Amino acid sequence: MTDGPVAAIDCGTNSIRLLITDGKRDIARLMRIVRLGQGVDRTGRLDPAAIERTRAALSEYARLIDEHAITKVRMVATSATRDAANAGDFHDMVRATLGHPAEVISGREEAALSFSGAVAGLPPDDYLVVDIGGGSTEFVRDADRSISVDIGCVRMTERHLHSDPPTEAELSAATEDIAAGVRRGLSHVDGNAHRLVGLAGSVTTVAAIALGLPEYDPERVHHSVLTSTAVEEVTAQLSTLDHAGRAAIPVIHPGRVDVIVAGSLVLREILRQTGFSEVIVSEHDILDGIAASLS
Repeated sequence: MTDGPVAAIDCGTNSIRLLITDGKRDIARLMRIVRLGQGVDRTGRLDPAAIERTRAALSEYARLIDEHAITKVRMVATSATRDAANAGDFHDMVRATLGHPAEVISGREEAALSFSGAVAGLPPDDYLVVDIGGGSTEFVRDADRSISVDIGCVRMTERHLHSDPPTEAELSAATEDIAAGVRRGLSHVDGNAHRLVGLAGSVTTVAAIALGLPEYDPERVHHSVLTSTAVEEVTAQLSTLDHAGRAAIPVIHPGRVDVIVAGSLVLREILRQTGFSEVIVSEHDILDGIAASLS
């Protein structure tokens, strides 16, 4: 790692996150739900209100970066800003607010960064890493075998899950769409790995529910092992609850309440198609990969 702390920012479809680290310890690790990709699947454009929510969170991050006198900053923007026709408005906002550009990376690079962050701290093995984001899900085996598929939790919610709670017909349509995406992802990367690692808020939230935590505890969640049976049970539970019922579960972040059903459906389908009996849950992901790239 470079001398002094570095700052990594991951701006996804659902959340924007900051990691300030010196390579040995996390100085700050923050997450704000801004839903930057709200409506992008339908309109092809970033909503001005979503850009403003992102600007407010980024202003908070910029203050922290200034307080720690950090000069090495990398901000990565993923699925939503790859899809948007008015991405220029977003990039102008980032430069004005942060003083650094946002890199819109390819799905391939996104997957590679996610992989490097995810497997850090795990023993060497043949891993399949899946990163379930808001707009897309990344499947990655190594630097040469990765793919980004448009089956993220926000995208699938906006496309299919319109009732509260979702109807059986909506759940079936979402599952069919997700299943096609998972088949595409697995066929591209060759899903015959030894172990499965799952990343991002949908996976960590399902794990926290399965663990029965009274409040979200990243240390308990990180490197926990989630069985396929537990994923089936939690997905079934979430699918029958309305918004208020899901919001009453203390480990679900308020910004994930309306998209966690779709996220759990993606995770369930990955386990079904791969045949894995369990998934290793990682709190470390693309954000850690971005920070490592600054070394």
